[in-house]
Amino acid sequence: MKKVHPEFAFQSRELEGQIEGTLGDPPNRKNYDTMVQALVSEYASGDGLDDVNMMAFALVDRIRFTDPKGLIREAYDYEGGDPAHVFSMANCDGDEEGKAMYEAICANHPEMARQAIVTAFLYKNPARWEDDDQSLDQLARDDEGDDDELDETAAGAAGDDFVGLFDQDGGERE
Repeated sequence: MKKVHPEFAFQSRELEGQIEGTLGDPPNRKNYDTMVQALVSEYASGDGLDDVNMMAFALVDRIRFTDPKGLIREAYDYEGGDPAHVFSMANCDGDEEGKAMYEAICANHPEMARQAIVTAFLYKNPARWEDDDQSLDQLARDDEGDDDELDETAAGAAGDDFVGLFDQDGGERE
């Protein structure tokens, strides 16, 4: 398994949450299909939200990936990469509206479309990549523990300054 850029991992998890949230519990496929259709129509017309996850949401059920290994390589770098190269690794040739959407997002929002395509790929292929372990246990292993120790002299000086803020007369209280 390959590690991917943390932002792509985040976007993939967010996409999963959006899809599950739209489907609901119990799943309502009609609501989901309505949402996807609205997004596809918006992006096909050249409009749509400037949001990687919404674009990936519109793509996820219509996109076909022709170069999975290449897309995994592209997932190492969130900001860089050649959009045209990524566009050649996937398509939405299954239906006319999907194809129109794909062409419109690639022409109108190339950088975001690149990120959305890679995000949709990662969402649909979770077994091909792994996320950095961001659990509290893992984060604690890397912590040197020096946050818990206070420097007594610095704490005392800050305390005197703090008290002085409320001492309007600059002297003792009556």
